[in-house]
Amino acid sequence: MFLTKMPVNPRRRGARLLLSSPQAMHAAVLAGFPDARPTEEGRVLWRLDTYEAYRVCLFVASPDKPDFTHLVEQAGWPATETCWQTRTYDGLLGSLRVGQRWQFRLTANPVRSVRLGRWADTKPVGHVTVRQQQVWLLDRAERHGFRVADSAVAAGEPDLAVVDRAVRRFGRKGGQVTLSTATFEGHLEVVDPDALRHTLTFGLGRAKSYGCGLLTLAVTQGGGR
Repeated sequence: MFLTKMPVNPRRRGARLLLSSPQAMHAAVLAGFPDARPTEEGRVLWRLDTYEAYRVCLFVASPDKPDFTHLVEQAGWPATETCWQTRTYDGLLGSLRVGQRWQFRLTANPVRSVRLGRWADTKPVGHVTVRQQQVWLLDRAERHGFRVADSAVAAGEPDLAVVDRAVRRFGRKGGQVTLSTATFEGHLEVVDPDALRHTLTFGLGRAKSYGCGLLTLAVTQGGGR
């Protein structure tokens, strides 16, 4: 597996088109691979992180190394920054051990199944409050190989923040898709390394084609794990 980071230039027209449509961005990401189908190692996952108005980064986890030349030409910084950086993911995946503590970031599509009105079947409906979105992740954490660590500043509370929320609407096959997203940050503790490896390489939750599901880890402040 590989993890790629590519800076995006939101001032460029091509970037604005991609940033406005997760469907278009997904197609552009997949175009960087000769064969983008899932493998036994994992699948292509991607996420857009916005740090400032004009500082946006695309992160991609993938079984194979990408070639994002087309993305750089359309939406990147070809003359002023490194076009993209790809590093092997296998070292981190192989290093996971029970009890390790990591910082994490995840953009997800927190939904619940409901039946409304005359619907014959249940349909996924997005959670709307921060608390609902936090509970959605907390309820799923252990089956995905981790638990959210306890807060160091608020007794009895998880070290978990929703740092961005959005409702995206975009066209797909003549219709409109409505996508509710939440970006989570915090600290986690590894409880099942195999399950966490699967989460890191196959994603968490729904809407993986639309920039959701990619969980990434970073060393905790101070360097401890």
